[in-house]
Amino acid sequence: MIFVTGGTGLIGSHLLYKLVSEGEKVKALKRKKSNVQQVLKTFSYYTEKPEELFACIEWVDGDILDYFGLEKLLVGIEEVYHCAAIVSFRSSERKQMIQNNVDGTANLVNAALVNGVKKFCHVSSVAALGRNLNGIPTDEQTNWVPSKKVSGYSESKFFSETEVWRGIEEGMDAIIVNPSIVLGPGDWNTGSSQLFKTVWDGLWFYTKGVTGYVDVNDVVKAMVLLMDNANFETLKNQRYLLSAEDWSYQNLFNQIAYALNKPHPKYFASNLMLRFARCAVSVFGLINKNFSSLSRETAAAANSVSRFDGNKISQNANFQYLPVTKSIQQTAAFLKQDMRNIQA
Repeated sequence: MIFVTGGTGLIGSHLLYKLVSEGEKVKALKRKKSNVQQVLKTFSYYTEKPEELFACIEWVDGDILDYFGLEKLLVGIEEVYHCAAIVSFRSSERKQMIQNNVDGTANLVNAALVNGVKKFCHVSSVAALGRNLNGIPTDEQTNWVPSKKVSGYSESKFFSETEVWRGIEEGMDAIIVNPSIVLGPGDWNTGSSQLFKTVWDGLWFYTKGVTGYVDVNDVVKAMVLLMDNANFETLKNQRYLLSAEDWSYQNLFNQIAYALNKPHPKYFASNLMLRFARCAVSVFGLINKNFSSLSRETAAAANSVSRFDGNKISQNANFQYLPVTKSIQQTAAFLKQDMRNIQA
């Protein structure tokens, strides 16, 4: 039996599809108020009968902040995939996000240790890694350095990952994956999937920052490959940075626009413009708490250059990345399909 947290998220929903489509027995954790319809929708992208596979998932209500609840739920579990995490760049949510992500991971690790879980896969992020100042791409050995400029999300992922390393020291066998920005079909109004919807709705501005990208199915494929019995014993207790290619935001938005048959962003958003925009967004945020915030961290990243080396997994296992162009084309096709269904 496999236990999955964060199954309603982008990576988690695609992971659930892969596991149940391969005949695995899966127990998925959700909150009582969680909307599992997004998971069913994800399944519909890949099969004409999504309900049949969806019914194979054993959904259980719980919370990663409830240690004793987790301890009971992990009885009889052999493998854990930990995908759950709060993602926010709002300064008002920083403290709560860090506490929830770190405490939740610590609880899951402790419950796994008590129950003798054989294999544990933790979805971390490149945000938990450092950045090289000399232009050398970040890899698994690049140490995270605390700083006032570090986002709350980065801090939460670093210390969450630290809990997994602590579990390894206490006898748990684990795999850690550190994806860059994940591209793929999901909730078009949240997360990285929102990039596509933003271009669909009309995006005027672009930035010149550079970062890494990876297809969601590559992340899932890598996780399952690393957890496979044929690979796990030789590859366990290590981290694997997952990133196919480094692209500029300008190139990404242009390629998304091309795939969606939408106009390309025309205007460059300079750092000065972003600072003014952040101030304006902050004012609107005081009036409307649901207003999407442009934080200091996201504004600074918009024109910064971050490069990543995701070759370790290819060098140690039979793994090849999907080109980012292909990922964009596939994801755009799913969005266009959804838009046609809405308009029908």
